[in-house]
Amino acid sequence: MAMDAHLRLPSSDDVVLNVDSSAHNVAVKEKRDTLVLAYRTLGVVFGGLVTSPLYVYPSMPLKSPTEEDYLGIYSIMFWTLTLIGVVKYANIALKADDHGGTFALYSLLCRHFNIGILPSKQQLGTLNSTRTTQTHTWLAKLFEKSLVARRILLFVAMLGTCMLIGDGILTPAISVLSAMDGVRAPFPSVSKLGINMARQPLSVSQRLLLDTMSFTNTSRSTLCSYLDLSVLVAKICIIHHYPSIFKALSPHYIFRFFWRNGKSGWLLLGGTVLCITGSEAMFADLGHFNPRSIQLAFLFTIYPSLVLTYAGQTAYLIKNPNDHDDGFYKFIPTAVYWPIFVIATLAAIVASQSLISATFSVIKQSVVLDYFPRVKIVHTSHNKEGEVYSPEVNYILMVLCVAVILIFGDGKDIGNAFGVVVSLVMLITTILLTLVMIMIWRTPVALVALYFLVFFVMEGVYVSAVFTKFAEGGWIPFAISLILAFIMFGWFYGRQRKVDYEVTHKITFERLQELLADCSVQRVPGLCFFYTNIQDGLTPILGHYIKNMKSLHKVTIFTTLRYLLVPKVAPNERFVIRKSNLKGIYCCVIQYGYADALNMEGDDFVSQVINSLTTHIKNFPDSLSSESQEIGEEVSSLKEARCAGVVHVRGKTRFYIGLNCGWFDKIMLSFYEVLHSNCRSGLPALGVSLQHRIEVGMLYEA
Repeated sequence: MAMDAHLRLPSSDDVVLNVDSSAHNVAVKEKRDTLVLAYRTLGVVFGGLVTSPLYVYPSMPLKSPTEEDYLGIYSIMFWTLTLIGVVKYANIALKADDHGGTFALYSLLCRHFNIGILPSKQQLGTLNSTRTTQTHTWLAKLFEKSLVARRILLFVAMLGTCMLIGDGILTPAISVLSAMDGVRAPFPSVSKLGINMARQPLSVSQRLLLDTMSFTNTSRSTLCSYLDLSVLVAKICIIHHYPSIFKALSPHYIFRFFWRNGKSGWLLLGGTVLCITGSEAMFADLGHFNPRSIQLAFLFTIYPSLVLTYAGQTAYLIKNPNDHDDGFYKFIPTAVYWPIFVIATLAAIVASQSLISATFSVIKQSVVLDYFPRVKIVHTSHNKEGEVYSPEVNYILMVLCVAVILIFGDGKDIGNAFGVVVSLVMLITTILLTLVMIMIWRTPVALVALYFLVFFVMEGVYVSAVFTKFAEGGWIPFAISLILAFIMFGWFYGRQRKVDYEVTHKITFERLQELLADCSVQRVPGLCFFYTNIQDGLTPILGHYIKNMKSLHKVTIFTTLRYLLVPKVAPNERFVIRKSNLKGIYCCVIQYGYADALNMEGDDFVSQVINSLTTHIKNFPDSLSSESQEIGEEVSSLKEARCAGVVHVRGKTRFYIGLNCGWFDKIMLSFYEVLHSNCRSGLPALGVSLQHRIEVGMLYEA
């Protein structure tokens, strides 16, 4: 029968067209999602950067500046933004996408090489598979063999983390205080003391307001309005005051500036470095956004806006050289002064979120790696593991920020402290990125040398300049970092001693068989979940429990919780069951992701484990129970044990600090015990009722 001319069977060309169309739709959706994310970054990542013009010029100790001085300063700021902002962070650091931050670089190195000091939770999971199997570089071999080198690397990572947390304290303080400087300009007759007295309570109120704000489209639109208005005013100032300002983009103005000013020009770098403040948030907030979205927002919005804003400020100051103490508000036309003041103040409040979010990320990374006391971490996204919030950390940051504002109300002191933090974080990031380039990326030596030489020298000069302000506020971040470092090291030292003790005194299955062979030890009816965090062996608490209780349940499941860096673990992969060669003894690993809710009811949890165990027994019988009758008896014993009663046993350990301990151990382990008793449990809540829980205490001899 003839087929109608306009009807035909689908050909392979149609299939190809459909596939191409589907791929095109996916690509379009990805681009659209990236643009949406790029817009969202404005309210979280770039707040510190876009509000830096509020305090850069006021932080400089300028004395009778000339036109040539201002051109040199603008040239320094332009090339700082270009080299550190565009080249280093936007095009190099973002490639190390491990949720961002200095500690993330350390985590990345630990995952590829055996250079960590503690067996972190990440390393216990599937991330072990990311360890490189290719030949290690000489640098990787050095770190793997040398404990001193590993400790130095850990110290550098800890210092960067502490400085970044200090940044999260100082950013809200200096942003809000600088925004409130706008109160001074319209009231020149009011004394500076009176303005400062009014600034402090207003600034404290704004920091408290930050905790009640919801960072949605309102915050992003506020920052966009601030950017648009500041760029518009900058264009007017350029045209009206100094149209040829962009000749300062030539680097020769930098050389002329230092040649003419010498040491005083070097000291001014402590203020110019603040033009790049907040750039570390581009890297530290990687967990909240993808690299492409951050790149787009910075390169096409933030960077050109900052270049124009600083050009406008400089153009105004060239014609009004003594207005640098109020460098931002002085160049605003009177007609739009108060609207811009309100928007700038709101933008400063929103800007605080960039480094606060970064602080959440680095603390979460430190907690996962077991280098920071456990705090509550809330994952705000089911799609991105790095989007986190910590209410406890947020309140601590708020208290410290308010204390800094009240004690050091002068913006110059906080500006000096801020310069120390910014420059040191950048320098530490450069060092760790260099290690990543050599050890992981295998970048050609010439490119690594060029990168390290340019940025280490540049940032090293900035660090040397800000250190001259140590007595004038520069000590503040060191005081904050010293406290944080003591907390981190105290926790790390205690965890290291605890891990060493558990590895040395772990219970093997051969040892467990010997303990159960003792005629005085009884196998009592019931089902026991015995929690252990040791992968290769069993916790020493088990031996302590059997020796003192002289009993063990007929069915005992040694349970380990394993955290994986995935949103959700599939139900069929949740439980990993393993049988031992001892009757009624099983091992169970419960795997969970960052978006999994493990607060299931206790009965549901028990049912799921029993069902998984029953399936394992039926599908993987061993040589001792290969007969169907024996398999049935084993399954029946599970049901009988559950009916007899279920109990959950977990250890609660403390160090016994005896007279033989040295003074260092006494101090550090006592401090660790204080931290441990006040932090959250290492086990997520499983919804186990109180009457089914047993905690077995044990003293670890220090």
